[in-house]
Amino acid sequence: MKPALPDRFRRRAQRQWLIGRAIRRRGVLREVSNRTGDIRSGDILAFVTQRNERIRLPYFLDYYRDLGVSHFLFVDNDSNDGSADFLRQQRDVSCWTTRASYKKARFGMDWINWLLMRYGRNHWCLTVDPDEFLVYPHCDSRSLPALTNWLDNSGRRSFSAMLLDMYPRGALDEQIYQEGQDPLSIACWFDPANYAISKNHYYGNLWIQGGPRTRAFFSHDPLRGPALNKIPLVKWHWRYAYVSSTHMLLPMSLNQVYDEDGGEMASGCLLHAKFLSTFAEKSTEELDRRQHYANSQEYRAYSAGLQSGSTLWCRESRAYQDWRQLEDIGLISRGNWA
Repeated sequence: MKPALPDRFRRRAQRQWLIGRAIRRRGVLREVSNRTGDIRSGDILAFVTQRNERIRLPYFLDYYRDLGVSHFLFVDNDSNDGSADFLRQQRDVSCWTTRASYKKARFGMDWINWLLMRYGRNHWCLTVDPDEFLVYPHCDSRSLPALTNWLDNSGRRSFSAMLLDMYPRGALDEQIYQEGQDPLSIACWFDPANYAISKNHYYGNLWIQGGPRTRAFFSHDPLRGPALNKIPLVKWHWRYAYVSSTHMLLPMSLNQVYDEDGGEMASGCLLHAKFLSTFAEKSTEELDRRQHYANSQEYRAYSAGLQSGSTLWCRESRAYQDWRQLEDIGLISRGNWA
């Protein structure tokens, strides 16, 4: 059934407005290093916004290099921990910095939409945070180029990945995270169930909530828990735009990454390694800055939760093994990608 024409026109106008915002706000970005001239046809690109994530960057870059990302495009939002200098030294990284408001840039998405528009055209583009690690069916034996080639041959332009919160068994500060360390060697547990899925009929995307953050920080009001639905991998066109983080895009067709006829479409997970020994300090910093969604509602909930204890593990928690385990549980699907 085709959507009503007024909604189609509103979405088109919104997409044009988002693209216009991105173009207007590009002026706040200052080059740290621009190696985009090295990008070749067919390269898979990663787009990242970060602030004070220096300790995470070495492992993050190596993880995605091994997976098949050829070039990284970073926006550094006024870090003071040496992040920009570190990124400047990486031969496969282009980096821009800005002191502008993260909140006023729609939580960084204006900056990312501009870089995607300028450099991502006709490339498969992966938009992730430094604490997100993509896994997908066969990722232990098939690289990202193999996945994107299959998506191209299947006529698909986008690929979804549920955000799966990972956490340690003990207190979050019990094991100190070291630079270069695999964060999943510490935060290796997850909730196998307790997720709610609904459909956003205006944008056509799924909306997923639940997991340990809802259980620990939003149990009094689960509908205020963070969204876990993501569409991080897209074959980009200059007319596309992210609407809200990577939760949904325009045009609407990019959000239809599921099968409504009883089958399944291939999907992945973003293993979300937020909950490390660095979490309390990071939460305090972000709460003070108040640059996040809904007046930093999420970080205020974290702060309150940390005062009453910092253990997310419970008897139902499960230790992460591999993508096959997530498929058996039903959190990812290989669809018809045999």
